[in-house]
Amino acid sequence: MEWTEAGVVLFRTVSSLLNQLDLTVQQIRHSVLRKSIAVTTFASFASMWLIPRLASFQNLHPEIDIRIDASDKPVDLSISDIDIAIRYGTASRMPSGAFRLFGDQLVAVASPLLLKQEGGIQSAADLERFTLIEPSEPHSPHLDWLTWRHWLNAQGLQGLQPIRWLHFNYAHQMVQAALNGQGIVLARQPLIAESLASGELIEVLPDARNDSPMAYWLLVNHNQAPSEQVKAFCDWVTTQANETQIAIGESPPA
Repeated sequence: MEWTEAGVVLFRTVSSLLNQLDLTVQQIRHSVLRKSIAVTTFASFASMWLIPRLASFQNLHPEIDIRIDASDKPVDLSISDIDIAIRYGTASRMPSGAFRLFGDQLVAVASPLLLKQEGGIQSAADLERFTLIEPSEPHSPHLDWLTWRHWLNAQGLQGLQPIRWLHFNYAHQMVQAALNGQGIVLARQPLIAESLASGELIEVLPDARNDSPMAYWLLVNHNQAPSEQVKAFCDWVTTQANETQIAIGESPPA
C-alpha cells in the first residue's frame, strides 16, 4: 500500500501528537510520585533568611521538591495550593493557629568601610553626617515604625536632617546598599544576624534599638491534610527559628 500525500501529512501530525501526549503522561506520573511543598513568604524574608538556609533542608530531605512564592502580597491559603506561609505582623493580625517563630527589633547598622571613611558614631546626633537609608514608603500605616522619622522622634531628634536620603522598595535592597557602604540603615535584626556576627555590618547605636510590635509567624494550610513533607519542613523551620532566637537574644522555647 502506498501513502497518499495527505496521508503522510496526517501520519506525521498524529505521530507528533502521540509523542507529545506520551511525554505529558510521563511527566504527570513523575510529578505524582515526587514529594513537594509550596511555601509563600515576603520577598525580603525569602532573600535574607529563608533562601540562605534552604541548603540544609535539601541536605536533610533531598527527595522533597520546594517551590518558593516570594511576594509581598499575602496569599489566601484557603483558596490556594500553597502548603505553608511565613508572615510578618502583630499577633492581633495573625489567624488562629499561627506559630510565632521569633520577634523583631530595628537596629542601626553600617559597613565597617563607611565608618572608616566617615568616622565613628558616638551619639544619634552624629547621623546628620551620613546618608540614611529607608523604605520608599511604608506598605501600610502599621509599618510606619520602620522609618527613620519614627526612630528619630523616639530619640528626641525630630529636626535632624542627614546629608541625604536613600530610598528603596525592599528591606533586602536597603541592607545591600548598607553593605556596599552607601549609608546607614535601620535593619530588622533577625534578618541581618549573620552579617552582624561576621562583621560585615556593625551596629552603630546598640543602646538605641527600636523594639518592634511585629514578629515572624508560621502558618500551615489546614484545608489540606498535612503531609510528611509539610511536617518535615515545619520542624526544620522551627529549628532554624530557635537558632535565630538565640542569635538575637531571645530565649527559645523549651
